[in-house]
Amino acid sequence: MHKRLLPGLCLGMTLLAGCASGPGGPIYVPAGQSQDEAPPPPAANEPETAPRASEQPQPPAEPRKPAPSYQDQSEAMSPAAASLVRKADVMLAEGDTRAAISQLERAQRISPRSSKVYFKLAYAYKAENQLGKAEQFALKGLSLAGSDTGLQRTGWHMLADIRRASGNVAGAEQAEARAAAL
Repeated sequence: MHKRLLPGLCLGMTLLAGCASGPGGPIYVPAGQSQDEAPPPPAANEPETAPRASEQPQPPAEPRKPAPSYQDQSEAMSPAAASLVRKADVMLAEGDTRAAISQLERAQRISPRSSKVYFKLAYAYKAENQLGKAEQFALKGLSLAGSDTGLQRTGWHMLADIRRASGNVAGAEQAEARAAAL
């Protein structure tokens, strides 16, 4: 049994040895080059004086423009998210804020870039007297409102109400000033 495996093993070892490199040849050959085209490495006792052609400095690439950290326009709410928001409005009117928040969180997962969903969440958390969460959702809604001045004004007024309810009168006045400036 071992006699049959030995020739195959020897052949496999020979093939593996040929895959590495020949004497002084590179182990890594960049894509698009064959091993014959790859430049030989410098000898151990020979200092490298000039860069190889493949190592010549390349002209700098055109710098990428960073994406803006704001949206130009608020994303439209999907029909499924709008349906959940309508259900949440009914629940809020009935005083069931926990169920409304649950519906709004589902809507937020469906339309995560819609400022209206975040403003509704801020309103629901304010009704639940969770003012820290309410402020965070209002701020997130403002960051997604884009250039829609109506949405921005709504968000700043809501933020002012939330801050006033939490006792932050100076912050509420700043938010109202931002709303008035729009």
